[in-house]
Amino acid sequence: MDTPINMEQLYASYKPLLFSLAYRMLGSVMDAEDIVHEAFISLNAAAEPDKIQSEKSYLCKIVTNRCIDRLRSVQKQRELYVGPWLPEPVVDDATERNDDPLQAYVRHESISTAYLLLLQQLSWVERAVFLLREVLQYEYDEIAGIVGKTSTNCRQIFRRAKRSIGTLPLVREEADKAESKQPETLNEQVSHLVDQFVHALTVGDLGKLMNILSNDATLYSDGGGKVKAAVRPIMGADRVAAFLAGILEKAPAGFSYRIADVNGQAGIVTYANGSPLSVFSFHVENNRMTAIYIVGNPDKLRHIR
Repeated sequence: MDTPINMEQLYASYKPLLFSLAYRMLGSVMDAEDIVHEAFISLNAAAEPDKIQSEKSYLCKIVTNRCIDRLRSVQKQRELYVGPWLPEPVVDDATERNDDPLQAYVRHESISTAYLLLLQQLSWVERAVFLLREVLQYEYDEIAGIVGKTSTNCRQIFRRAKRSIGTLPLVREEADKAESKQPETLNEQVSHLVDQFVHALTVGDLGKLMNILSNDATLYSDGGGKVKAAVRPIMGADRVAAFLAGILEKAPAGFSYRIADVNGQAGIVTYANGSPLSVFSFHVENNRMTAIYIVGNPDKLRHIR
């Protein structure tokens, strides 16, 4: 580069993209934000900035490598995690759209809870190659420079990752959503179902709730061993409805909730005396809720307002 690095401009341009990459890799909002911040610090401190041919590739390489390092460091924690592990939710106020480019990027990106859980099936390197190719549209030569593999190897890794998850309906659905200029159709459907879901629960109409759920609906509850939660997925519409009714019956004093965007789609944030209690997100197919994800682990809610 012949001109000095304009860090403010680069930060505004690349932070949303880098956060999206790191968040998909890690499933952690706070860790993703930390790693993106560290990447810009590293770029600013580069000993020979003139030799950096592409700031974008340089930053992606730092973020990818640090994500892999972070995943290695928490591997044992993941193995010992109590109950289902769910990603930290990205929450945006559904009633007050703001001009934050990061939130705008998140709303139009494929980062639903269900999609993030599919990515967890891939190895760290497979996940990185898959995301760099499928989501960021990098060429294999560029990916090779980022992950430290040959171009041919990266092509093979991508094909293997694609075979693992890329042919599943959810992945195709998320890819179509990301490429569509009007992703609101599915979002409006989810929003409508969430409104019905809240109403059915609050009035105790289990019959209506059963109509919202698919017969094979599954509920995943992430308490991380720190709050009460189901340690195994709950399967079947009748069992899911009964579990949800039980949650409402045992709601603590000062219980409240709000509808919010959770990972780009309508979701619910619950509170106890103003403090975040849990975050609900959903997966919808054929106008029915097929999966409900509840994050109650307080460590995963520290960034929620």
